[in-house]
Amino acid sequence: MMSRSYTNLLDLASGNFPAMGSGKEFKERRRMPRVMSVPGFVPEVDDDQAVSVSSDNPSTISTDRIIIVANQLPLKAKRREDNKGWSFSWNEDSLLLQLKDGFPEEMEVLYVGSLRIDIDPAEQDDVSQYLLDKFKCVPTFLPPDVLAKFYDGFCKRQLWPLFHYKLPFSTDKSHRFDRTLWEAYVLANKLFFQKVVEIINPEDDYIWVHDYHLMVLPTFLRRRFNRVKMGFFLHSPFPSSEIYRTLPVREEILKALLNSDIIGFHTFDYARHFLSCCSRMLGLEYQSKRGYLGLEYYGRTISIKIMPVGIHMGRIESVMKMADEECKARELKQKFEGKTILLGIDDMDIFKGINLKILAMEQMLKQHPKWQGRAVLVQIVNPARGKGIHVEEVLAEIQESCTRINRVFGRPGYEPIVFIDRAVPITEKVAYHSLAECVIVTAVRDGMNLTPYEYIVCRQGISGSESSSNVNDPKKSMLVISEFIGCSPSLSGAIRVNPWNVEATAEAMNEAISMSDGEKQLRHEKHYRYVSTHDVAYWSRSFLQDMERACTDLLRKRCWGIGLSFGFRVVALDPNFKKLSIDAMVSAYKRARSRAILLDYDGTVMPQNSINKSPSKEVISLLESLCADPKNVVFIVSGRGRISLNEWFAQCDKLGIAAEHGYFLRWSQDGEWETCGNCSDFGWMQIAEPVMKLYTEATDGSSIERKESALVWQYRDADLGFGSSQAKEMLDHLESVLANEPVSAKSGQFIVEVKPQDVSKGLVAEKIFTSMTESGKQADFVLCVGDDRSDEDMFEIVSSAISRNILSPNASVFACTVGQKPSKAKYYLDDTAEVINMLESLAEESDSSPGIIEDSGDSS
Repeated sequence: MMSRSYTNLLDLASGNFPAMGSGKEFKERRRMPRVMSVPGFVPEVDDDQAVSVSSDNPSTISTDRIIIVANQLPLKAKRREDNKGWSFSWNEDSLLLQLKDGFPEEMEVLYVGSLRIDIDPAEQDDVSQYLLDKFKCVPTFLPPDVLAKFYDGFCKRQLWPLFHYKLPFSTDKSHRFDRTLWEAYVLANKLFFQKVVEIINPEDDYIWVHDYHLMVLPTFLRRRFNRVKMGFFLHSPFPSSEIYRTLPVREEILKALLNSDIIGFHTFDYARHFLSCCSRMLGLEYQSKRGYLGLEYYGRTISIKIMPVGIHMGRIESVMKMADEECKARELKQKFEGKTILLGIDDMDIFKGINLKILAMEQMLKQHPKWQGRAVLVQIVNPARGKGIHVEEVLAEIQESCTRINRVFGRPGYEPIVFIDRAVPITEKVAYHSLAECVIVTAVRDGMNLTPYEYIVCRQGISGSESSSNVNDPKKSMLVISEFIGCSPSLSGAIRVNPWNVEATAEAMNEAISMSDGEKQLRHEKHYRYVSTHDVAYWSRSFLQDMERACTDLLRKRCWGIGLSFGFRVVALDPNFKKLSIDAMVSAYKRARSRAILLDYDGTVMPQNSINKSPSKEVISLLESLCADPKNVVFIVSGRGRISLNEWFAQCDKLGIAAEHGYFLRWSQDGEWETCGNCSDFGWMQIAEPVMKLYTEATDGSSIERKESALVWQYRDADLGFGSSQAKEMLDHLESVLANEPVSAKSGQFIVEVKPQDVSKGLVAEKIFTSMTESGKQADFVLCVGDDRSDEDMFEIVSSAISRNILSPNASVFACTVGQKPSKAKYYLDDTAEVINMLESLAEESDSSPGIIEDSGDSS
C-alpha cells in the first residue's frame, strides 16, 4: 500500500518536494535506529534551505563510515521452509560486497538498496531491523506500482536502451518517453534518499551511489546536507551528446549528477561523452590539473574519475576449487574430447550481439573448412535481468541460426553450436572457462563486461587443481572482443573486432585459435598481470582515495544551496568571499572624503544577454548623479571601443571612460583621449587578422571584431564544443606567429583577444589611483565592480593598492564581482539588477548641489 505522502508524483517530478507526513501510521513504522547530527523527526526536503544540515552541527561519530547506495542490496533471500519469515545470506558474487576489500579495515560499511523479493508490508519492519542488525543493510521497499514504472519502465525501457545507443524510432509507443515513468523514477530515488537519511551522519560519512537507477539521488542528498561527501559511479556506457540530448529530462539528470563530488566512469570515452554533454547543454568546460579531470560548477570542482572495475580474485579462485571438487572440468573434457572450444557467456539482451557471434562462427566454418568437425562454439545465455525490449525476438533469431548451422555443418557426434539457454551454475561456467581455447565477446555496446577477466583467471588456474594439474604447463588464453565494450581498452593483447563486420570477426576467431602457443602464452601473461593487480579492491580503494581528495577542498569553503527543483546546486566560495552589504558600503561612502568608482559595462551595468547594448535611461541617470558629487571620480572601464562608449555616455559630462581595456582613457566629456599603451605600431594586426579569418571561415557562427588597439574573435553563436576547440587551436596559432610582437593573445568568455601587452584594466585602476593621489585627493573609498576575467586584473590591483600607498591607509575598499563565482574580489552581487540597486543607494547619498559642481574643477 502506498503512503499518502508519496501520491503526488507530478510534484516530485517537477521538483516540488512536499513535506513528509507525520501521521500515526508513519510514526509507528519508523522503528529503525538512526545516527544523526540533528535530533528528532526528519522533515522532507523542500526549498527552504533553513532545514539544511551544515557543518556547524557537531559530529557524533569519530570513525569513518561509508554508505553504499545501489538499486539492489548484495543479499540473497528465500522463504523459509515453514513459510514463516525469510532467510538471508550475502550474495558473494555481488560487486557491492566485493568492493569492501579495498576499504580500510576500520571503515564501517552500510548498504542501502532494495531486495529482489516482495516482502509483505506487515513483515517489512521486522525484516528491516534484522537486516540492519545482522548485515548492516537498510532495505528500501518500493510499492509494486512504483517499482514497475521505475525499474521495468524508466530504467529498462528509457535509460538503458538510450545509454546503449538505441533511440525509440519504432512506432511502438511503449518505447517513447513517458513522463509518468520519469515521475516514478524521481519518487523511487526519493524513497532511497529517505532511507539514507535514517542512518547518515552527514559530517563523517561518505556516500557512494551506484549506477543509472539512482542518477537524481545526489540532488536529494545535496539539498538536505550541503557538505555531504558523495561519489557516483556509472556502470553502464554514457552515450555521445547527440544521443543523450534526445532525452527530454537531459538537463535534470546532468545537474543532479553534478551535485556529487566525484563522478566515475569505466573508460575515457564514457567520461568524454559526459563532459561533452556538460559543455554543450550547460556551458561547462573541464580542466586537467595534475592528471585529474575536473568540472568547475558554482565554485565546486567535481572530479571525473576514469577507472574500469575489476574482478574479485579470491571469489574466482574459490569457485575454481569448488568446480575442481565437483569434477566439472573432467566431465566437459571428456564430452568435448578432441574439439577446440570457443566460448561465449552473455546476458540475454539485444545489445550482446549473440547472433552476430553465431553468424561469425558460421562464416569461419565456411571460409576455413579445416575447423568443420573440430571447432565448437559453446554459447551460454544468462536469463534476462528484467523485462528488456525485443528479448523474445532476439532469442527466436538466435535459435533459428543455431538450428540452421547445426543442420548444415553438424554430423553424428558433432554440433558446431552448443546453445545453453538455462541458468548455468557458476562452477559449470568456470569449468567451461578453463577448457575454452578462446572467449568471444561481440556485444555491440556494453558498459564493462568482466567475462574476459574471469576467463583469464580461470585459464591461469590454481596450483594443485585438476584443471591445471601440471604447474609447469604454459598458461595460455585468447580473446576476441568487441571494440564497443568497456574492458576493451585494458586488454591490449586481445583481438579487437567490430562485431557488425561478421566476416572480420570470423577471421579473428580463426586467427585466435590458429595462433602459436608461444604467442598465446605471451598475451595471456600480459593480461593476467593486469587483471590480477587491477582487481575490484584496487578499483574501490582508488575511488575512495579520489573521493576523499575531491571532498577536502569543499570542506574549506563556505557553502549554501540555491535554485529550485533539479536546478538546485550548492555554491561554494572562499570563506572571505561574501555578499556585498549595501548598508555597510553606503555607510563607508557617506564617511569618505574622496571616492573612486570603477564600473565594468557588459555584464555589470548592462545584462550580458541583452540584444540592445546601449545603456538604459536609468543607468545614465544614476551615473550623472554619482558624477555630480565632487567627491567622486567615476569611470566606466570596458573592453568596448571608444566610439561606442563616447556615443552612449555623451550626456554624462563628468564620467571618465577607459575604452579597450584602458588603451584609451578620458577623464571627462570635454577631456582629451589619452593612449595608455606604449604600442603605437599596429603592424601585428596584419599578421593576426588573417589567422582569425582562417578560423572564422571554418567556424560557423564566429566573427571578428576589429578595435583600434585590439582584435577580438568571438564564437558565442557557434557550436560551443567546436568553438572552444577552435579557440584553443587559434590561441596556439596566434602565440606562435606573434611570438616577437609586443602583444598578448588571451582567451575569455567565448572570445580570443589580441591586444598590446602593457594594456589591462588593472593598469587603468593603478593610473586612476595614482593620479588622484598626486592631485591631493587620495581615495579613501573604492568601489570596483566587474564580471569578467579581464576585471580580475582590476581586483588584483585594488587588493594591493593600500600597501603601495596609492590609496589612503584607512580606505574602505569594495572589490565586487557579479555572480557567485571564484574571484579575486572579496564581495559579490548576484546580477546586474543588484548592481543597479546598489548604485541607486549610492546616488541617493550623493551631494549634487550645483554650486559645488562648479567649484569642483576637473580631477585630471
